[in-house]
Amino acid sequence: GVVCLLRPLLLDVIPSIRQTAALALGRLADYDVELAEAVVKAGILPQLIHPLPEENRYYKKAAAFVLRAIAKHSPQLAQAVIQCGALEMLVICLEDFDPGVKEGASWVFGYIARHSPELSQAVVDAGAVPLLVLCIQEPEIALKRIAASTLSDISKHSPELAQTVVDAGAIAHLAQMILNPDAKLKRQVLSALSQIAKHSVDLAELVVEAEIFPVVLTCLKDSDEYVKKNGATLIREIAKHTPELSQLIVNSGGVAAVIDCIGSCRGTVRLPGIMALGFVAAHSENLSMAVIVSKGIPPLCACLIEEHEDHIKAAAAWALGQIGRHTAEHARHVAVANVLPTLLDIFVDTHSSEDLKMKASRFTKKTLKNILQKCTYLPALEPLLHEAPPSIMKHIIGQFSKVLPHDSKARRLFVTTGGLKKVQEIKAEPGSLLQEYINTINNCYPEEIVR
Repeated sequence: GVVCLLRPLLLDVIPSIRQTAALALGRLADYDVELAEAVVKAGILPQLIHPLPEENRYYKKAAAFVLRAIAKHSPQLAQAVIQCGALEMLVICLEDFDPGVKEGASWVFGYIARHSPELSQAVVDAGAVPLLVLCIQEPEIALKRIAASTLSDISKHSPELAQTVVDAGAIAHLAQMILNPDAKLKRQVLSALSQIAKHSVDLAELVVEAEIFPVVLTCLKDSDEYVKKNGATLIREIAKHTPELSQLIVNSGGVAAVIDCIGSCRGTVRLPGIMALGFVAAHSENLSMAVIVSKGIPPLCACLIEEHEDHIKAAAAWALGQIGRHTAEHARHVAVANVLPTLLDIFVDTHSSEDLKMKASRFTKKTLKNILQKCTYLPALEPLLHEAPPSIMKHIIGQFSKVLPHDSKARRLFVTTGGLKKVQEIKAEPGSLLQEYINTINNCYPEEIVR
């Protein structure tokens, strides 16, 4: 019954008792969702926020803490905070002289906005965005951090919400802070720019026009893992939109920087960089070749071997597929990196989880098809004959049946490396496509060699 006992203390004549009661309620609400609901059900919120404009800065900070502790748990509780009229009071707090009060209000807006587009829109409608943009220009680092984080939370849901942040002039101020020495601030700044850039070509171009290149590439060498990750995410969100934006990344040295970043870290930090390379390579033959020339294939192959998480391996397989899918030359570069046996190992590994098998098989089949359909004969394909599962084997045999009739060097190699011998061991259904491929290969050789 403590919540009900604390409620009258919010009306105590002594200011320190009022703020300590608020702090106690905040700590309870922060602990779990049930306690937060109990605070709301006790009807405390209207009582808490009504006197805010007249209260001192300590009470304002404590009250903001209560609102943030409630709003963070669920969209429903965030809605309860809005319904009691808190947003109008919090906007007043954003205009307060004390940076700690502004910081407290920014936290609440962030926790409300992150839940859904509707709640984010409520924050925008309350007039918080221009004030948050002013907050990122304040000298206090802690205030800058949370204001940037809140702008990120508002921007993430839709192009329209991101546009309101852009219209308030946020991009220029965020871009200037990419070089700030504070790692936690850089994380939030890069996140906010990513959430703006991800929605559309126009928004991505506005971010690029703030001259974030080549400055943002320094973040990929940062000692803070999250700065690296968020920097790579920003590059990914720009690269995915158009060949022109990807070309700009290439021209600024971005591909080489992303490749170095992938090579220098492990785990999920690698993921946005892997995706960025895939998006760049997907756009055109020239952009894919830029990834190849910058030596992007070896670190992607390393990800397939070194990483344990299925989604990281799947992303690396997808990126390699994007690089190899354009021409025979592109496919050759992927194949000679000896990536195909590695992909097959993932595909047939009995220890893989079902999720990993599903993702790996989808990406692996697609990647192999892309490469096999474009490759002329390659020694790199040879090992696959000896270890590929049946579902992939058909594509490999089909590839050889296309190439061997027209390439004498390939025919000779196919015998000496044991490929022809392996083909004789394959049991194919009579009249099947696989049997046709095998017959075509056998017809390339005198009968005594086949025997």
